[in-house]
Amino acid sequence: MSPPAGEVRGVERRVPSPHRFIVIEGPIGVGKTSLARRLAQTFGSDLVLEQDSENPFLERFYREPRAVAFQTQIHFLFQRSRQLQALRQSDLFAGVRVADYLLDKDRLFARLTLDDEEYALYEQIYARLAIDAPLPDLVVYLQAPVDVLLDRIGRRGIAYEQSMERRYLERLCEAYSRFFLEYETTPLLMVNAAEIDPIGNEGDYQVLLNEILRVRKGRHYFNPLKTLL
Repeated sequence: MSPPAGEVRGVERRVPSPHRFIVIEGPIGVGKTSLARRLAQTFGSDLVLEQDSENPFLERFYREPRAVAFQTQIHFLFQRSRQLQALRQSDLFAGVRVADYLLDKDRLFARLTLDDEEYALYEQIYARLAIDAPLPDLVVYLQAPVDVLLDRIGRRGIAYEQSMERRYLERLCEAYSRFFLEYETTPLLMVNAAEIDPIGNEGDYQVLLNEILRVRKGRHYFNPLKTLL
């Protein structure tokens, strides 16, 4: 699960991480996977990524959400649970890990996309899996308005995402906001990612990296624009 060398930069200056397991979260298009990759390079750490392309139902889901919502969600549930159980069984403290998802997001998406009967069945399956996922010691939650997300989704050009309905993305952002408003499980850094480019702009990345290195406990709100002014 090691990140490919030089994927974002030819030479990356290594920085020691005070965190052993970092999770980057946020709605579709906010840049969580790109940031996870960049951080993994900076820390010389293992990278744990969602495998969206391996879900055979996902492309159809964006065209016909109700037709395959349950199949799409169950595939993700099994996929994520296997990946995180393997992580739990390995030596979590052997090195730093950076992931682009939190297991709790699976239930967030399930509640959003499934009807009541499907969600009840989903919860039964979830309970039987008895998932013992390792807890991160920092979650970085990236936020951005829906218009910004739609623009980024359009620019990255993944074909099946282009049929995503605006209302679905609005509901997803609302669900994320509600979830993290009450989230207290681990230290949390909430970042306004609307007008920064931590992958293409080195200054933006360093400002965000310094904040990630600084946070040790509690809940923190970070607006990089105020810092850069």
